[in-house]
Amino acid sequence: MPDLCSNCESGAPNEIGFTMAFQPIVDGSGRVFAHEALVRGEDGEPAQNVLSAVTDQNRYAFEQACRVRAIQMASRLDILETEALLSINFMPNALYEPKACIRQTMAAAKAAGISLERIIFEFTENEKIEVPHLQRIMSAYREIGFKTAIDDFGAGHSGLVLLTRLQPDFVKIDMELVRNIDTEPVKRVLMENVVALLNDLGIAIVCEGIETPAELDVIRDLGVGLFQGYLFGRPSLEALVKPDMAGFQ
Repeated sequence: MPDLCSNCESGAPNEIGFTMAFQPIVDGSGRVFAHEALVRGEDGEPAQNVLSAVTDQNRYAFEQACRVRAIQMASRLDILETEALLSINFMPNALYEPKACIRQTMAAAKAAGISLERIIFEFTENEKIEVPHLQRIMSAYREIGFKTAIDDFGAGHSGLVLLTRLQPDFVKIDMELVRNIDTEPVKRVLMENVVALLNDLGIAIVCEGIETPAELDVIRDLGVGLFQGYLFGRPSLEALVKPDMAGFQ
């Protein structure tokens, strides 16, 4: 594997204070399928308060620090005592040479005893990124053994193009398509067709932003098998929470 590229080494060090919150992703049986690591301020401030301090100069160091912190904290919180995966958001624009920029992540995972197959890297469809560059990243990650996901699918304008080029393991449906799906027939029709498409492509589906049992009922009826949202649990600061499964009853 190549050494760190010159772009990685020349950036400013990370001096942004942050911690992690974790939100569960559950399956149809109520088992925690994965915990998503979400950046927060040191005192629990929203992610935007932290991300607003990210610049072109410190983006690489901050992104690397987030990955390592998520892995170390999940390990300390005993994720290895479960079968749950760990989902980490990444910034494609912070990466230059995919296999060089992944060295710190792999070292942290090895030190924590977390196998690479238990780590999902997800990026948002809304992030401005050159598709060929993102394609190189996703291809390298699959080759190494990581799983990959497109987040906020349906919120941007290039979702279908990304599906053809990236072939992720998971697609997370944007919460705006989920919200009030039980009372908005158009959303139900859209979701039904998106689910059929992704099933045909062999891509696992996560619906995020689920807040009510009625929304969950519709989504389950459409054949979705992985769920995330306040109905099951809010992001919990420096803790892996047991989901509230009352909505399944």
